[in-house]
Amino acid sequence: MNDCCHSPKPEPEHGCCKHHDAPSQVTAKYFCPMCPGVESGEPGDCPKCGMALERNPAWQPAARTIYTCPMHPEVQQDHPGDCPKCGMALEVKTVATDTTEEHAELRQMTRRLWIAAVLTLPVFVLAMMHIENAPSRWVQFALSTPVVLLTGAPFFRRGWRSLVSRHFNMWTLIAIGVGAAWLFSAAAMLAPQFFPQHHGMVPIYFEAAAVIIVLVLVGQVLELRARARTGSAIKALLDLAPPVARRVRDGHDEEIPLDQVHVGDLLRVRPGEKVPVDGEVVEGSSAVDESMITGEPIPIRKTPSDPVTGGTVNGTGSFTLRAGRVGSDTLLARIVHLVGEAQRSRAPIQALADRVAGVFVPAVLAAAALTFTLWWMLGPEPRLAHALVNAVAVLIIACPCALGLATPMSIMVGVGRGAQAGVLVKDAEALERLAAVTTVVVDKTGTLTEGRPRLTEIVPADGQSEDDLLRLVASVERASEHPLAKALLDAAAERHLKLDAIESFQSITGGGVSGRVANREVLIGNAKLLREHGVAGIDAFSARAESLQEQGRTAMLVGIDGKAAGLVAVADPIKPSTRDAIRDLHALGLKILVLTGDNARTANAVARDLGLDSVEADATPASKIARIKALRAAGEHVAMAGDGINDAPALAEADVGIAMGTGTDVAMQSAGITLVKGDLRGIARAIHLSRATLRNIRQNLAFAFLYNTLGIPIAAGLLYPTFGLLLSPMLAGAAMSLSSVSVVGNALRLRHARI
Repeated sequence: MNDCCHSPKPEPEHGCCKHHDAPSQVTAKYFCPMCPGVESGEPGDCPKCGMALERNPAWQPAARTIYTCPMHPEVQQDHPGDCPKCGMALEVKTVATDTTEEHAELRQMTRRLWIAAVLTLPVFVLAMMHIENAPSRWVQFALSTPVVLLTGAPFFRRGWRSLVSRHFNMWTLIAIGVGAAWLFSAAAMLAPQFFPQHHGMVPIYFEAAAVIIVLVLVGQVLELRARARTGSAIKALLDLAPPVARRVRDGHDEEIPLDQVHVGDLLRVRPGEKVPVDGEVVEGSSAVDESMITGEPIPIRKTPSDPVTGGTVNGTGSFTLRAGRVGSDTLLARIVHLVGEAQRSRAPIQALADRVAGVFVPAVLAAAALTFTLWWMLGPEPRLAHALVNAVAVLIIACPCALGLATPMSIMVGVGRGAQAGVLVKDAEALERLAAVTTVVVDKTGTLTEGRPRLTEIVPADGQSEDDLLRLVASVERASEHPLAKALLDAAAERHLKLDAIESFQSITGGGVSGRVANREVLIGNAKLLREHGVAGIDAFSARAESLQEQGRTAMLVGIDGKAAGLVAVADPIKPSTRDAIRDLHALGLKILVLTGDNARTANAVARDLGLDSVEADATPASKIARIKALRAAGEHVAMAGDGINDAPALAEADVGIAMGTGTDVAMQSAGITLVKGDLRGIARAIHLSRATLRNIRQNLAFAFLYNTLGIPIAAGLLYPTFGLLLSPMLAGAAMSLSSVSVVGNALRLRHARI
């Protein structure tokens, strides 16, 4: 054994110690440092060399599956079950490609439904034929009992839990209503002498209890199917990630599972294949369809050094990429995580439904008790039977399931629809607030503009060529860190200019730069700086510089050996989509304010060009926050869009922060909305989405409130004195189930909303 294996600081390039990099290449808990590929989930010895297996420091235990309630996201646990507050079956919190666990509840409810339906059908037929002899009644008792007590057992468990915890919900009403109907009928069968008889027999309601269980099961199955479809947008995104990648190693391609790709790996993407992870093209070129994250159908040309995103689809070309982000760090994984969290978040409007539900169930119990009492005291014979049937009908039809589903179903579908269009919602509160926005505040650089300044003009003095002037300027700017310097260097590279060495470089804060290049003193900056340094002849270029600044350019005068040698102008081009975005936002009735750190002339030029409502230049992070506070104090609802670290405080201060996906992670973390493509048109999409979602929620709440407002009096017998009509508990059960399905169905319409 080589002793270097025990060195505290092994050199990876020597001897066996090259295997000390193994932890980053293995996924098991233990590995052999001598024999690559030997892995184990348990400690022990290597079967090849006998060396004790080492623990992999990069190994992480598998994440536990967390279950949560779609109506109460604060309820979370590591095993399946029912919500202690509303009784609804808990769902897997994180959207995953493996939907086995998510569909377990649906399969179970479907199985219960078929069993209940087969047993209930004869009971229903016998009851409808009004066969009142003893054998018929005993058959109804025998068949309905397993329906109620076995297939309906989950409902009674949920109802009992709600009573014990005093979190009254829909299952409280169902359990009491169905239980009362079945217990009354069973008692009437087993001890008829204790009940008043009508036409020689005690009325029984086995068919009502059994049919209500079947209808509730039907509603649960339809609802579970619909809820499974609410995450279809995210599951479709997850399915975009290919299961394998093609790694290039030692000149050969090898196919490996996607979870074995590591940062820095070279991966080949062939024509028609999906890009496996986020990275950068290092060889080859192709057109890549990025519509899955941007919503734009036109493929984007990719050449060496261009970024590519995992899950996008390669065209007819072939290229090799270097993996930059893998696993949970990829944009696709981050989108899925963000959308999953947003779908489980609560919108402020849901508080209204929660407050109503908090008093609704006790009120329904009181209404049912009052209904029972009035029918028993004042109703026609058989009074007890009428009292029981109408009280049960009140309990069943008043189930607040539709009320509880109204908001979370719309949020889940709306957030998924936004993800399809490149609009990522951090939480439901941001989505709701966005609908009320009246003013949009935007940064200029990187938001309205591309954020990549370019050289637009070179104006040399007489006797000076453009290339010579640019070569000297770029040689000096090569030592500068200013963003404008990159534009000059890029321009010099495009003209294939050979830059000279620089001596005595100096950066002059707020003014410019200077240096000695090819034995010539070069000074670059504004007119004030050049005058202070005694440069002659600058008046000939001052007017031209001011004219360019009025057009939105940044003009820099150049002095060489104490004389004005010309000027260069740089501009940050406006994004092609910005004009359409401004038009869309104005069409939505929004005011647009630009807060930028640029000088007033450049900022005003951009504002005039785009038709913006107002612009404030020379803004600092502190002044941006102050301006947003002032707008909010004046009654405006403010959305702030930005992409830089300096925008993060303002994004957090606004009612809604909107981060451009092309910007920094800090900005994205501070914002409630992220536009994946960084396209300003996404703001209009986000607002359309917000308004459509809020409209859908209001429709659901209005339907739920109206349904219960009309349903309870009818079930209690309001129509009986005038029309002689009573609402059967079976019809009440059907109406209750259909109301829930209708709410979910209305929410699903958001999947096709035009935003």
